[in-house]
Amino acid sequence: MGLLDRVATGWPVLRQVSERDAGGLGVTAFSRRSIDLVPRTSQADTVVRSVCPYCAVGCGQNVYVKDGKITDIEGDPSSPISRGRLCPKGAATFQLVTGSHRVKEVLYRRPRSRTWDTLPLEQAMDMVAERVRRARDEHWEETGDEGTHPLRRTLSMAYLGGATLDNEENYLIRKLTAALGIIQVENQARI
Repeated sequence: MGLLDRVATGWPVLRQVSERDAGGLGVTAFSRRSIDLVPRTSQADTVVRSVCPYCAVGCGQNVYVKDGKITDIEGDPSSPISRGRLCPKGAATFQLVTGSHRVKEVLYRRPRSRTWDTLPLEQAMDMVAERVRRARDEHWEETGDEGTHPLRRTLSMAYLGGATLDNEENYLIRKLTAALGIIQVENQARI
């Protein structure tokens, strides 16, 4: 019987006395559970490199996946930005992605209603597209007041980007807003 096997059995105080570890800081503090413990990351099938979604810093993350499900998210040590470190919000990304509290369906509250209705995603997307198109068409400005210089814009809507978007997403959204004639564009990361 090896030292770890002896340590894992018996009463902790007796182990500490017999091994002369009065502070309980050495091997005597081990239990069978702590000896057998393995990190969740060691059982992953795949490690996907990603970027933290919370702010514009862009800290690197390693997303550990087993059987198609995320098992852990940790800082990426090879990231030149964060070098494996995450702030408290970034460290909680696993709960953001896998939390049971996360809403996974489209909720819609009709005008003057006090309750939320569940809608299919396709219906909700059609509603958004129809409202954007109607607002754009009703308030479109092709030229200025004199009619001499082109404007090709709408002031009926604005866009406020979220801090969880990366550069590529912001680029595509800016292209979309420009194509729609939206000139009032801001990002939460700058506020």
